[in-house]
Amino acid sequence: MGKTLHYARMPTVSRLLRLVAVLLVLAPAAASAQLTAGSPIVYGHLHLNPTNIPETKKFWADTLGGTLITIGTQNLEVIRFPGALILWRANQKPTAGSKGSTADHFGLSVPDLAPVLARVKANGFRVVTADEAQPTDTVENGIAQRGPARLAFVLGPDGEKVELVQQPQQKIPVQLHHMHFFTHQHREMRDWYVKVFGAKPRDGAQFVSADLPGVAMNFSPSPTPMAATTGRVYDHIGFEIRNLEEFCKQLEAQGIKLAVTYRRIAAIDTAIAFVTDPWGTSIELSEGLGKF
Repeated sequence: MGKTLHYARMPTVSRLLRLVAVLLVLAPAAASAQLTAGSPIVYGHLHLNPTNIPETKKFWADTLGGTLITIGTQNLEVIRFPGALILWRANQKPTAGSKGSTADHFGLSVPDLAPVLARVKANGFRVVTADEAQPTDTVENGIAQRGPARLAFVLGPDGEKVELVQQPQQKIPVQLHHMHFFTHQHREMRDWYVKVFGAKPRDGAQFVSADLPGVAMNFSPSPTPMAATTGRVYDHIGFEIRNLEEFCKQLEAQGIKLAVTYRRIAAIDTAIAFVTDPWGTSIELSEGLGKF
């Protein structure tokens, strides 16, 4: 069996040598997060703190349809979806689930919700659509009807919330759809991602959004500030960035402090750095994970 992806919470140089770097209801994300000409920044990964790795793999791979793969010279395990990788620390029990943090939930799209929800229930995980639905939604058999959209919410073994969006025209079983943030300053948060990462802003009736190749990022208002992500089940999000070293210099020139400075991880031939947004969302920046 391959080694699991993990690194310690405090990023010393020796520990970082073992490190591997990891969105709108009606707007499907692109099928791939691979870098393309003219697209220097794309969504890259989601990094978990799991209590039980077999249960985590059962949820993300066996239930939701991701593919378990190994990468790098140490055969590190990750789960791949079209558009994103799911990474994790080994046996790192989270301090809490995703709900209540800025990174409220992760979104995937599927052609048909019913068989996916059947697998969720059969594998012992929870369908929580009725709890997460909006007052104007109609919920039946775990599926919410929201205007023309059909969606559902499920919980993983550590309280990781995932939204599933039905896209009947989709030709593949599952792919990245969106990342949804909650904060008391949702417009300001959206505008920060637009300014820093060049995301394309978009306003909707229910929330504001910003798009990058491969992902829609949604931002909803909360009455109070939300918790930071570090230590929770969704520990951090990740962006894959071309010319990362130069990008890090540009961030520092803007007065944005790097939580982890630019460095290379030889085992996976990848460069990484970390920043934290003003609302407490930890963000890994990588160059090289896109090849996986």
